Amino acid sequence: MRVLSLIQPSGDIHLGNYLGAIRWWSQDQRSADSFFGLADLHALTTEIEPAVLRSKSLESASILLAAGLDPDVCTLFCQSHVPAHTELGWLMECTAGYGELGRMTQFKAKAAEHQVVTAGFFSYPALMAADILLYDADRVPVGDDQRQHLELTRDLAQRFNHRYGDTFVVPEAAVPRVAARVMDLQAPTAKMSKTAESTQGTILVLDDPATITRKIKRAVTDTETEVRYDRLAKPGVSNLLDLLSAATGTPAEELAGRYTQYGPLKTDTAEAVVELLRPVQDRYAALAGDPDEVHAVLAQGAEKAAAVAETTLKRARDAVGLLPRPFARAGTRS
Repeated sequence: MRVLSLIQPSGDIHLGNYLGAIRWWSQDQRSADSFFGLADLHALTTEIEPAVLRSKSLESASILLAAGLDPDVCTLFCQSHVPAHTELGWLMECTAGYGELGRMTQFKAKAAEHQVVTAGFFSYPALMAADILLYDADRVPVGDDQRQHLELTRDLAQRFNHRYGDTFVVPEAAVPRVAARVMDLQAPTAKMSKTAESTQGTILVLDDPATITRKIKRAVTDTETEVRYDRLAKPGVSNLLDLLSAATGTPAEELAGRYTQYGPLKTDTAEAVVELLRPVQDRYAALAGDPDEVHAVLAQGAEKAAAVAETTLKRARDAVGLLPRPFARAGTRS
């Protein structure tokens, strides 16, 4: 069984990313042949300063390692370090229809806001399909916001296989592990996000203890005084209980019965989240002091990823009728 997940390094990794995905990647990496990548090419679909992309890519890789990803067990790599991604991405663009790409929810939302939409943003679902298909991934963990893209990937793989012969593994959506629903501390009906207008509702994995404590103690609750787990009627209080539950392993409903005031709940939640992130932050600090180690891990991962990706790309090149390469690219297999 092979599993693939990528994360875009265009912003700060927050608590929702950690509890919803990264923590499970660390725990599950030994149960499958796992490929984890930094989708740095996807980050170029929006305006981002070169220095920021460079630093955020290194920071994201360091956080993934600090969170427990073991490069001797899984494959951790940068998308841009494996040239097969862009080459297969072009083949997927030539397989996808204009209408299919135009129906993607994220594209329609951005176009409706009259924002500048690049050709790369329009066609990036084709590159995402290439990301997945290159590694013969059997299962791809996806949330609701990415399910449409996986369905397009399946459609493109099936269309390509029908047109050119059996070439790609058609991936299945993996049901994500049950994880805490981490909502914005200032707008608890919305998911915690790196793009939120206010940073006060988002806890970053690298926030210091004082900042984490301040944000949680200023979290929105309600005008009542009862501590009760009720996501519909009491989203703010329920969000705090979910965070405390995720950090301690105790069910949120059980935790609710231990409190009669919001203040102690906020204090305990802050302390639990600080302790949850402490080992990740300590390991990150060590990695930040030795960036060469992180670069070495990414180089090792790129070599492992390319060995798999180039095999798949060769099948696709042969299938569409491209002539064999007269020589092998450095770092790849012809």
